[in-house]
Amino acid sequence: MSESEVNSVISEANLKEFDWDHFKYERILSNNSSRKVVFILGSCFEMPAIVILEKISFTQEQFTTENDKENFIRNSKLEKIFKNDIYENNYCIVDANLNKMKTTIIFPATEKHINKYTEQECFTFQETPELYEKITLPHITSEKFTVDWVYNVLEHKKEKDRIIIEDLDSEIGFMLLPDLKWDGETKETLYVTAIIMNRNIKSIRELRQKHLPLLENVKTKSLQAIKEKYGLDSTQVRAYFHYQPSYYHLHVHFNYLNYDSPGIYCDKAHLLDTVINNIKLMSNYYEKATLNFVVRKNDKLYSLFSDAKN
Repeated sequence: MSESEVNSVISEANLKEFDWDHFKYERILSNNSSRKVVFILGSCFEMPAIVILEKISFTQEQFTTENDKENFIRNSKLEKIFKNDIYENNYCIVDANLNKMKTTIIFPATEKHINKYTEQECFTFQETPELYEKITLPHITSEKFTVDWVYNVLEHKKEKDRIIIEDLDSEIGFMLLPDLKWDGETKETLYVTAIIMNRNIKSIRELRQKHLPLLENVKTKSLQAIKEKYGLDSTQVRAYFHYQPSYYHLHVHFNYLNYDSPGIYCDKAHLLDTVINNIKLMSNYYEKATLNFVVRKNDKLYSLFSDAKN
């Protein structure tokens, strides 16, 4: 189902919400053993749906009190795999409350969603300013990537109860919310996102000196809010942009430094502090810079940049 077809379906007043009892399994898109997450493609009411199942990390709070410890031991059992001298391996069958899975639903899912979560080869390209103007920007404009869900958040139509902090100024304002990838509770995997109020900035490519007050405001207020709500000092938090981003409305990622969250490596992430410093050194740095980015083989940008390279 194409994005335009999905938008047409969504606009219908009688659209049904996802129903687990009506979900029909089709295939596994990918299975990430290191992150303990699996991406499943299926359908619901004959429309594509993606279900993301992720094992939740243990927290210290689950073992803090004597009662917690007693419940863990009493409600768990061991199944031995093998023993050798003082070493042995077992499966520990734990209480269901300690074995919950964070479940994310994308419904109805577009071809872009399916491609995003399908396991496939990745490639890296260098995007010069000329290639951005010639290829990337026209691609963004022509594909009309939907960010309606972002506008729903900014207009308080959706997720209002999830807002951690907000600044409604049209130029330097933003909203800070738990990221879709976070369960909203486990501090060890903290992942929140600042969504910028200004709707005219697609990515770091469009950041200039005039946006420094915006970036400084996002940094200062977000880190303060994270410290007050979750008890993490600014030195324990990683703040960065993605390029290419998953959606073209400027946003900043914040997560716990000890958490190896997806997209934190140098081929994808651009630290907020580094972006600020680059713009201070050169006001139009991101207009003139050559930026590397990683793209999957099924992504249209891959074919566009491959053709340009050849």
